[in-house]
Amino acid sequence: MEIYDISVPISSKTHTYTGDPEVEITPASRISNGQSANVSMLKFGSHTATHVDPPYHFFEDGKTIDELPLDILIGRCMLCEIKDETAIGIPELERANITDDIKRILFKTRNSELWNKPEFDKDFVFLDPDAAAWLVNRGIQLVGIDYLSIDRFKSGTHPTHIELLTAGVVIIEGLNFSGVPEGFYKLVCLPLKIAGGDGGPSRAVLIKD
Repeated sequence: MEIYDISVPISSKTHTYTGDPEVEITPASRISNGQSANVSMLKFGSHTATHVDPPYHFFEDGKTIDELPLDILIGRCMLCEIKDETAIGIPELERANITDDIKRILFKTRNSELWNKPEFDKDFVFLDPDAAAWLVNRGIQLVGIDYLSIDRFKSGTHPTHIELLTAGVVIIEGLNFSGVPEGFYKLVCLPLKIAGGDGGPSRAVLIKD
Protein backbone atom coordinates (compact mmCIF):
# COMPACT_ATOMS: atom_id res chain seq x y z
CA MET A 1 0.00 0.00 0.00
CA GLU A 2 1.39 3.41 -1.01
CA ILE A 3 0.30 6.60 0.73
CA TYR A 4 0.88 9.96 -0.91
CA ASP A 5 0.57 13.04 1.27
CA ILE A 6 -0.90 15.66 -1.08
CA SER A 7 -1.21 18.35 1.59
CA VAL A 8 0.71 21.63 1.62
CA PRO A 9 2.51 22.42 4.90
CA ILE A 10 1.33 25.46 6.83
CA SER A 11 4.16 27.81 7.79
CA SER A 12 5.11 31.46 7.57
CA LYS A 13 6.40 30.69 4.05
CA THR A 14 3.15 29.16 2.78
CA HIS A 15 1.61 30.92 -0.21
CA THR A 16 -1.64 32.73 0.53
CA TYR A 17 -4.15 34.00 -2.01
CA THR A 18 -3.93 37.75 -2.61
CA GLY A 19 -5.92 39.51 0.10
CA ASP A 20 -6.18 36.48 2.41
CA PRO A 21 -4.64 36.55 5.90
CA GLU A 22 -0.95 35.71 6.12
CA VAL A 23 0.17 32.78 8.25
CA GLU A 24 1.47 33.58 11.73
CA ILE A 25 2.76 30.83 14.05
CA THR A 26 4.20 32.12 17.30
CA PRO A 27 5.30 30.35 20.48
CA ALA A 28 2.92 30.60 23.44
CA SER A 29 5.13 28.51 25.72
CA ARG A 30 8.42 26.67 25.23
CA ILE A 31 10.26 24.04 27.22
CA SER A 32 13.48 25.85 26.32
CA ASN A 33 12.16 28.83 28.30
CA GLY A 34 11.54 26.72 31.39
CA GLN A 35 7.86 26.06 30.73
CA SER A 36 6.35 22.59 31.01
CA ALA A 37 5.29 22.12 27.36
CA ASN A 38 5.62 23.47 23.85
CA VAL A 39 2.45 25.30 22.75
CA SER A 40 2.05 27.54 19.71
CA MET A 41 -0.37 30.27 18.70
CA LEU A 42 -1.76 29.79 15.19
CA LYS A 43 -3.23 32.58 13.08
CA PHE A 44 -4.27 32.06 9.46
CA GLY A 45 -7.30 32.17 7.19
CA SER A 46 -9.81 29.37 6.74
CA HIS A 47 -8.69 28.95 3.12
CA THR A 48 -5.00 28.48 3.85
CA ALA A 49 -2.88 25.83 2.11
CA THR A 50 -4.81 22.57 1.48
CA HIS A 51 -8.44 23.29 2.32
CA VAL A 52 -12.05 22.43 1.55
CA ASP A 53 -14.66 24.89 0.26
CA PRO A 54 -18.23 24.17 1.42
CA PRO A 55 -21.27 25.89 -0.13
CA TYR A 56 -21.32 28.43 2.72
CA HIS A 57 -18.13 29.93 1.24
CA PHE A 58 -20.36 31.72 -1.31
CA PHE A 59 -23.94 31.12 -0.14
CA GLU A 60 -25.36 32.39 3.15
CA ASP A 61 -27.77 29.44 3.35
CA GLY A 62 -25.24 26.84 2.18
CA LYS A 63 -23.81 23.97 4.20
CA THR A 64 -20.88 24.89 6.42
CA ILE A 65 -17.65 22.94 6.69
CA ASP A 66 -18.82 20.95 9.72
CA GLU A 67 -22.01 19.93 7.90
CA LEU A 68 -20.35 18.29 4.90
CA PRO A 69 -20.91 14.52 4.62
CA LEU A 70 -17.64 12.70 5.18
CA ASP A 71 -18.51 10.01 2.65
CA ILE A 72 -17.87 12.54 -0.11
CA LEU A 73 -14.43 13.39 1.30
CA ILE A 74 -13.39 9.74 1.60
CA GLY A 75 -13.50 7.29 -1.28
CA ARG A 76 -12.31 6.28 -4.72
CA CYS A 77 -11.09 9.11 -6.94
CA MET A 78 -9.43 9.75 -10.27
CA LEU A 79 -6.25 11.81 -10.44
CA CYS A 80 -6.16 13.32 -13.92
CA GLU A 81 -3.04 15.05 -15.23
CA ILE A 82 -3.64 18.08 -17.43
CA LYS A 83 -0.43 19.21 -19.15
CA ASP A 84 0.61 22.57 -20.55
CA GLU A 85 -2.77 24.28 -20.25
CA THR A 86 -3.81 27.65 -18.89
CA ALA A 87 -7.34 26.46 -18.20
CA ILE A 88 -9.05 23.09 -17.91
CA GLY A 89 -11.85 23.12 -20.45
CA ILE A 90 -14.34 20.66 -21.86
CA PRO A 91 -11.89 19.32 -24.51
CA GLU A 92 -9.42 18.39 -21.76
CA LEU A 93 -12.16 16.63 -19.82
CA GLU A 94 -13.35 14.72 -22.87
CA ARG A 95 -9.81 13.49 -23.49
CA ALA A 96 -9.48 12.34 -19.87
CA ASN A 97 -11.80 9.33 -20.31
CA ILE A 98 -13.77 10.02 -17.14
CA THR A 99 -16.04 7.02 -16.69
CA ASP A 100 -19.56 7.17 -15.25
CA ASP A 101 -18.52 5.51 -11.99
CA ILE A 102 -16.13 8.35 -11.07
CA LYS A 103 -17.62 10.67 -8.44
CA ARG A 104 -14.41 12.38 -7.28
CA ILE A 105 -11.86 13.92 -9.61
CA LEU A 106 -8.58 15.66 -8.82
CA PHE A 107 -6.58 17.67 -11.35
CA LYS A 108 -2.80 17.54 -11.44
CA THR A 109 -1.45 20.51 -13.39
CA ARG A 110 1.68 22.62 -13.65
CA ASN A 111 0.30 24.33 -10.53
CA SER A 112 2.01 21.74 -8.34
CA GLU A 113 5.34 23.26 -9.38
CA LEU A 114 4.23 26.71 -8.24
CA TRP A 115 4.52 25.70 -4.59
CA ASN A 116 8.31 25.78 -5.06
CA LYS A 117 8.24 29.48 -5.89
CA PRO A 118 8.92 31.97 -3.09
CA GLU A 119 5.63 33.84 -3.55
CA PHE A 120 2.04 33.35 -4.70
CA ASP A 121 1.78 33.08 -8.48
CA LYS A 122 -1.29 34.62 -10.16
CA ASP A 123 -0.75 32.64 -13.39
CA PHE A 124 -2.19 29.34 -12.21
CA VAL A 125 -4.28 26.78 -14.07
CA PHE A 126 -7.99 26.98 -13.28
CA LEU A 127 -11.17 25.08 -14.15
CA ASP A 128 -13.27 26.77 -16.82
CA PRO A 129 -16.92 27.38 -15.73
CA ASP A 130 -18.26 25.44 -18.73
CA ALA A 131 -16.05 22.53 -17.75
CA ALA A 132 -17.40 22.77 -14.20
CA ALA A 133 -20.94 22.50 -15.60
CA TRP A 134 -19.82 19.49 -17.65
CA LEU A 135 -18.60 17.79 -14.46
CA VAL A 136 -21.85 18.60 -12.64
CA ASN A 137 -23.83 17.03 -15.47
CA ARG A 138 -21.69 13.90 -15.16
CA GLY A 139 -22.62 13.54 -11.49
CA ILE A 140 -19.23 14.46 -10.05
CA GLN A 141 -19.49 15.11 -6.28
CA LEU A 142 -15.98 16.37 -5.49
CA VAL A 143 -13.37 18.31 -7.49
CA GLY A 144 -9.83 19.12 -6.39
CA ILE A 145 -7.06 21.25 -7.87
CA ASP A 146 -3.44 21.92 -7.01
CA TYR A 147 -3.41 25.64 -6.19
CA LEU A 148 -5.33 28.13 -4.09
CA SER A 149 -8.39 28.68 -6.27
CA ILE A 150 -10.34 26.63 -8.76
CA ASP A 151 -11.41 29.89 -10.46
CA ARG A 152 -9.31 32.17 -12.62
CA PHE A 153 -7.33 34.68 -10.54
CA LYS A 154 -9.60 37.59 -9.56
CA SER A 155 -12.46 36.21 -11.65
CA GLY A 156 -14.82 38.70 -10.00
CA THR A 157 -18.02 36.66 -9.92
CA HIS A 158 -16.35 33.31 -9.08
CA PRO A 159 -18.27 31.44 -11.81
CA THR A 160 -16.55 28.08 -11.36
CA HIS A 161 -17.11 28.08 -7.61
CA ILE A 162 -20.75 29.07 -8.11
CA GLU A 163 -21.34 26.37 -10.72
CA LEU A 164 -19.93 23.63 -8.49
CA LEU A 165 -21.20 24.74 -5.10
CA THR A 166 -24.73 25.40 -6.37
CA ALA A 167 -24.85 21.72 -7.32
CA GLY A 168 -23.46 20.67 -3.93
CA VAL A 169 -20.07 19.67 -5.34
CA VAL A 170 -17.34 19.81 -2.70
CA ILE A 171 -14.17 21.67 -3.72
CA ILE A 172 -10.66 20.92 -2.48
CA GLU A 173 -8.02 23.55 -3.22
CA GLY A 174 -4.35 23.90 -2.40
CA LEU A 175 -3.32 20.32 -3.17
CA ASN A 176 0.18 19.29 -4.28
CA PHE A 177 0.59 16.33 -6.63
CA SER A 178 4.35 16.55 -7.12
CA GLY A 179 5.68 13.04 -7.59
CA VAL A 180 2.21 11.47 -7.70
CA PRO A 181 1.36 9.58 -10.93
CA GLU A 182 -2.09 9.96 -12.40
CA GLY A 183 -4.49 7.09 -11.86
CA PHE A 184 -7.08 5.82 -9.44
CA TYR A 185 -6.73 6.13 -5.66
CA LYS A 186 -8.63 6.22 -2.42
CA LEU A 187 -8.87 9.82 -1.25
CA VAL A 188 -8.98 10.74 2.42
CA CYS A 189 -9.43 14.46 3.04
CA LEU A 190 -10.53 15.64 6.48
CA PRO A 191 -11.01 19.37 7.08
CA LEU A 192 -10.93 20.84 10.56
CA LYS A 193 -14.38 20.65 12.13
CA ILE A 194 -14.95 24.39 12.47
CA ALA A 195 -18.47 25.13 13.68
CA GLY A 196 -20.20 27.26 11.06
CA GLY A 197 -17.00 27.35 9.01
CA ASP A 198 -16.78 28.79 5.49
CA GLY A 199 -13.69 26.67 4.80
CA GLY A 200 -11.46 24.16 6.49
CA PRO A 201 -7.68 23.61 6.31
CA SER A 202 -7.21 19.91 5.68
CA ARG A 203 -4.83 16.96 5.66
CA ALA A 204 -5.32 15.03 2.44
CA VAL A 205 -3.77 11.77 1.29
CA LEU A 206 -4.10 9.41 -1.66
CA ILE A 207 -3.88 5.67 -1.00
CA LYS A 208 -2.88 3.24 -3.72
CA ASP A 209 -3.68 -0.39 -2.93
